Amino acid sequence: MSEKPLAGKKVAVLVETEYIHEEIEYYKKWVPELGGELHLLSYLWDQPSLDFVNDIDSPDKPVTSIHRLTVDRCVTHANPNDYCMILCAANYVAVRLRALPASVGFGSVEDLTMAPAVEFFAQAMMNHRIVKGALCHALWLLTPNPQLLKDRHVICHPVVLADIHNAGAIFVPDPSHVVVDRDLVTARSFQDIEAYFHALVKTESALSFRAGA
Repeated sequence: MSEKPLAGKKVAVLVETEYIHEEIEYYKKWVPELGGELHLLSYLWDQPSLDFVNDIDSPDKPVTSIHRLTVDRCVTHANPNDYCMILCAANYVAVRLRALPASVGFGSVEDLTMAPAVEFFAQAMMNHRIVKGALCHALWLLTPNPQLLKDRHVICHPVVLADIHNAGAIFVPDPSHVVVDRDLVTARSFQDIEAYFHALVKTESALSFRAGA
């Protein structure tokens, strides 16, 4: 593998409140280290930027400080096809990103796919040249579109297992805690971040090679 396998490429990470601070810091360090450009995206609710809050250092550590993350890139102004990788961050990010705009009112089953981040990730799933990554609880961003998960081999946090099963995905309890299904890379929890990120980069490099990039 090249020392700079992400050179000239963009990586998007979808974030919201109650992200895992150490996960985001990992991407901030390693995406540029491998030559890539990191973009943090979210739905900004018609604001120029938003501050998201995290008060969990990691799942196995007590709270020692509150972290804040400012995001000024909205998914509604982003094109998924500009990215070689699109990742949904772990913890409760996917839950919050599924929130519907106030104009929808109470919402309905028909409205489930209308959340901007859900639409953005669904568009990315349609482009098999983009590597999609879902860590821990992140597959909740896909369950509103079960057809995108049907027959895909995945792993996730046990809390999400019933939902991905109901969406038709195939749960693979791989001992490595990381599962690669073509352009979709999933991992069980933040504790697997190194193996997960390595699988993402390796998958992206393989797709680039096949495409002649």
